[in-house]
Amino acid sequence: MKEAKTALEMYRMMQLIRRFEEEAARAYSLGKIGGFLHLYIGQEAIAVGAAHALEATDSVVTTYRDHGIALARGMTSNAGMAELFGKVTGCSKGLGGSMHFFDKEHRMYGGHGIIGSHLPLAAGIAFASKYTGDGGVTMVFYGDGAASIGATHEGMSLAALWKLPIVFVCENNQYSMGTSLERSISVTDMSTKADAYGMAKDRFVAEDVFEVRDRLKVAIERARRGEGPTLVEILTYRYRGHSMSDPAKYRTKEEVEDHKRRDALNRLRADLDASTDTRAAAEALDASVEAEVAESIRFADASPEPTADLLEATTYVGEFAR
Repeated sequence: MKEAKTALEMYRMMQLIRRFEEEAARAYSLGKIGGFLHLYIGQEAIAVGAAHALEATDSVVTTYRDHGIALARGMTSNAGMAELFGKVTGCSKGLGGSMHFFDKEHRMYGGHGIIGSHLPLAAGIAFASKYTGDGGVTMVFYGDGAASIGATHEGMSLAALWKLPIVFVCENNQYSMGTSLERSISVTDMSTKADAYGMAKDRFVAEDVFEVRDRLKVAIERARRGEGPTLVEILTYRYRGHSMSDPAKYRTKEEVEDHKRRDALNRLRADLDASTDTRAAAEALDASVEAEVAESIRFADASPEPTADLLEATTYVGEFAR
């Protein structure tokens, strides 16, 4: 198959994200993870395609559905799972939890829980790249539920005005929490919002991780050349509810199964299985993923919780700081 080595790399990461999320859901049901837990199951092709399109020197900002993008960007499974468990070995020292993954080393600047609030932040990171001339591009992900938020438009307006090196990626998974797209927005083609700011746009379905990579790369290189931002709407689907507390009864079983038949991960695995060489390699990758995820659970279980000293230093300022 074409780009067999890359296909195997993409498959492993997509499979890792899915199994990480499935085991996180299991740990949540056992009470090992508290608070909110928003799973990325079904959307893996976007994170992995984007990671293969971006350079190591580029920056990423995303929503609270952040585990997949963090892993694709280079965060270790151990650091991610430990964060979910609230342990000090987590990526945010156990203080951020599911919605606030952060990895400065890999230029993954959150995980943000306030809908739409992170787009102006991403525009600021892109402004810094333009100001310093470091050649970096910022990619910011947001959901269809954030498409009509005021901060979203403020970020886009400034980015277009200043021709910032940024790519806005709308992960349109069809539902704003439990509200279907048709009931929450008057124009369901959200890429058309780019027209209001005079920025480039693209829109497609995430059924092929290579297509995701290649089409995002076009937008990234446009930004890197100084031609300004692009709004890319990628239609996808989450197989689980909005969060672990959502039973998703607003969707029919038939709807979910229909989307699963077009699952990008399964399609890629079918392509790999078509060749004896890549089939054997994919099976070996499955085994390595299982081992990695199992180790992340063991690591998170064994890791210590944050101490009072850490909590004080990261909570209080002024006269309370020591």
